[in-house]
Amino acid sequence: MRYRPEIDGLRAVAVLPVILFHAGFSRFSGGFVGVDVFFVISGYLITSILAGELERGSFSLARFYERRARRILPALFFVVAACIPFAWMWMLPSQFEGFALSVGAVALFVSNILFWRETGYFSAVAEDKPLLHTWSLAVEEQFYILFPLLLLLLWRLGRRQAVAGVAVISLVSLGLAEHGWRNHPEANFYLIQSRAWELGAGALCALAMHGRAPRPNAALSLLGLGMIVFAVLAYDSATPFPSLYALVPVGGAALIILFAAPTTPAGRLLACRPLVGLGLISYSAYLWHQPLFAFARIRSLDAPGPGLMLMLSIATLGLAYLSWRFVERPFRSGNVARSIPRRSLFGAAAGASALLVAFGAFGYFADGAPFRLPERAVALLRYETDWNGYDVSGTCSFNELHRLEVQPAPGCADYMVGGKADVVFIGDSHSGAISREAQEALRRAGISSYAVSYTGCIGLPGFYRADRTKWHACDEYNRAMLDFAQAIGAKAVVLTSRFAAYVDAAGFDNGEGGVETNMAARLDVLEARDGGLPEAGRRDRVMGALKGAVESVADRMSVVLVYPIPEAGWNVPQRAARLAMQGEPGGALSTSYDAFIRRNGDVLAVFDAVERPNVFRVRPYDLLCDATQGRCRNTEGDVSFYFDDDHLSSVGARLIVPELVKQIRRAMASPPAGHSVAGE
Repeated sequence: MRYRPEIDGLRAVAVLPVILFHAGFSRFSGGFVGVDVFFVISGYLITSILAGELERGSFSLARFYERRARRILPALFFVVAACIPFAWMWMLPSQFEGFALSVGAVALFVSNILFWRETGYFSAVAEDKPLLHTWSLAVEEQFYILFPLLLLLLWRLGRRQAVAGVAVISLVSLGLAEHGWRNHPEANFYLIQSRAWELGAGALCALAMHGRAPRPNAALSLLGLGMIVFAVLAYDSATPFPSLYALVPVGGAALIILFAAPTTPAGRLLACRPLVGLGLISYSAYLWHQPLFAFARIRSLDAPGPGLMLMLSIATLGLAYLSWRFVERPFRSGNVARSIPRRSLFGAAAGASALLVAFGAFGYFADGAPFRLPERAVALLRYETDWNGYDVSGTCSFNELHRLEVQPAPGCADYMVGGKADVVFIGDSHSGAISREAQEALRRAGISSYAVSYTGCIGLPGFYRADRTKWHACDEYNRAMLDFAQAIGAKAVVLTSRFAAYVDAAGFDNGEGGVETNMAARLDVLEARDGGLPEAGRRDRVMGALKGAVESVADRMSVVLVYPIPEAGWNVPQRAARLAMQGEPGGALSTSYDAFIRRNGDVLAVFDAVERPNVFRVRPYDLLCDATQGRCRNTEGDVSFYFDDDHLSSVGARLIVPELVKQIRRAMASPPAGHSVAGE
């Protein structure tokens, strides 16, 4: 096919926003759509080559896979190998284990499946994964394996039938994407069935052009470029994706492919030497950027600043040029390529893949090789899995995918007696993180209990998660829990949640470098669910409804209200371990009490104003913080009170359990709702 410099320019337009988005520059909040543009380009180029060969009768599957291997594997394997020593030196065991698995998954072209199972693309944890970006390469590789065979079969039916077949498959894929973002967002983001339509859009462009040059249209090609720029600047992590929203960047790329002839303004712009040059190294730039950013974040105790991330973005382009010049080009068309015949190439690729899979198996079965770390760091990191029985198997922790269907939940009735419980714990993961230690103490005191939690849902009726339609079941869940508590004869309920996070719809910033970036649980009252109330008044509505929500529960039975648990803002075991790895003194890790008050002050005031005599209060911050010194404890010696950045470990839970049991006893002894007794 004829070389089109504007396509290399389009590659540059695709890769730059991706780099700047992953660098954390908020101006490019939709930079992730660059990957979608790459998919369209790949679909167009691959189909152009395949269709031309099919028409000439020269199609060879072996030759096609050889070209793909020479194009993709040398630079990919080189970058992966370059990451390994830095991972060995700097990664914590849990990170190294995940990295090793990703290395093996890259070699098997299934990293998109691995990351779907592990984490969301926009989460803070994802930022520390050096090979996260290879999910898109896995999608393309799966496309390369399947699409030539599909096109070959369709082509035998006729060219028009091939076009119709690709169009139908693309429409089905788009429908799956639109369904998927509502019901299975992580799978929808990573898996090929939701992305195939983007590759199909490029394929349809190739089939429509039939090997011809683009039809010049200045307006449509400029519109296409504008659509991509709009998506880069206007979209963000809250945009459902991929979905119908993806039609904007995908459609923009298609318009450029179809109409950006060299004589059009968009064609001339995209064909300018700087953009073409950047487009030529775009594959290597894409490979290098995420490892550089991830290792910078891993190595730094605090989030790297914009200056460093800008320098790393520039370094990405430098490394990209070097790997394009000395790795990509020689293996594709230089002396190295000529000296390696097809059979040897496939053998070398299989051997390298086997080595990477073996490395992945080693990292997994060695549990992340903790022997690399100082003893104190290993001791602190044990608290990462000190979950106090919470969510180890997901048995008693529920979410939008793992719904509570039967009461009592199977496996969660161990602390009940004869199908009854004196106390029921209701709340989100903060409730789950303290309930097991509390239940053990209650059992020793002769008090029966029942506890399940609903991740990401405030433990009060009358609210819903406005940021995710699938979380509407929060209110239904809480009301069902209250009904069940009454049905099993509970004398009191314990309400625990991460209240301020839902009110503010933001993660916690401790003011000392610990900034949680992936918590955006936007709570609203049920009355706003159908769009009848403006977003501008959301926080005030929620704050106004909190008091009434607690009192509505107290009207049914006695309440033990657990006030907000101090958040840390950083992963406590990991930060303490990193300090140990860097040879820092082993002092106690702590955070600002003033930051806790700024975050939670409004919620504390509302809870203090609750006027029900059968509401009893537990204030964890009185036990974890010293208001006089202005600090809240995270660790003590080699002991961590948290297993991440906001959930208490079993040791942390034990700090508040005695007070919790005391207030539960008082709640159980109080008269039923409607009677008078002094509560505090």
